[in-house]
Amino acid sequence: MAIQGDEKVPFKSGFVSIIGQPNTGKSTLINRFVGKKVSIVTPKAQTTRNRILGIFHGDSAQIAFFDTPGICNPGRGLDRHMVNTALMTIADSDLVLVMVDSSIDSSGDEAIIKHIKPVSLPVFLVINKIDLIPKSKILALIALYKDRFPYKEIIPISALTGENCSDLLETMIRYIPIGPAYFSGDTATDQTERFAAAEILREKLMLFTRQEIPYVCAVFIDDMSLDTKSDIIRIMATIVVEKKSQKGIIIGNRGQMLKKIAQSARMDIEALLGKHIYMEIWVKVIENWRNNEHDLKQIGY
Repeated sequence: MAIQGDEKVPFKSGFVSIIGQPNTGKSTLINRFVGKKVSIVTPKAQTTRNRILGIFHGDSAQIAFFDTPGICNPGRGLDRHMVNTALMTIADSDLVLVMVDSSIDSSGDEAIIKHIKPVSLPVFLVINKIDLIPKSKILALIALYKDRFPYKEIIPISALTGENCSDLLETMIRYIPIGPAYFSGDTATDQTERFAAAEILREKLMLFTRQEIPYVCAVFIDDMSLDTKSDIIRIMATIVVEKKSQKGIIIGNRGQMLKKIAQSARMDIEALLGKHIYMEIWVKVIENWRNNEHDLKQIGY
């Protein structure tokens, strides 16, 4: 129990699922609450493809956040995987946050409302990116969303600047149950170092390449091991694309693009793991992998 004044406050712990359309700021919010980068962030859709757990540790509460893929129209096999991953986290949650982007048209949120209608858990609406709109529009947005679904709370925030994020956190703590801490105080995520390395490399791919590449590429780590003699972590990674032309874009003229991607990824992985990294990267073409169930499983989806 935490102590406030002379009173003992019961410790609370719970799981919170954050769902929403692609690129609404779910990963940015979790990274803010966790206090470090546990989920990659880019300005492009489909950045998050798997369920990622980020853990907030407070004096009187611990919250494990599910960062989920954006819910979109599930066309390809990869799209269906991402939507199913997002929706499956709800069953493991004590609270659901539906995150919307205040700066764009809201018509696409109807699909998400359809999925949460059967949910018996408390559901909050988090209106994100209020730093991008005039303050006079916020009340109108709240009124608009209030008529669509009986949210327990509607809270406007900016995950980027931190505006109202502490209010959101305090409100969530009121709703989660009394319980023990499920994770040790130094645990920020449930993801492995191998998964984190692959995600960092994919983040750099998304940031440095042309518009089409982020949506056709996948990354997996073939081998990751510590060389005890040199104290260097050796990483062998594969980037998967669907066409030879895409492979050429990633490699670049005389390998310059791949070198740029690898250098940037290596710096972030070294910062994460606290050791020097040696990395080798191959680029492999697997045609139509995003719509092939066998390929999706082989790659890790």
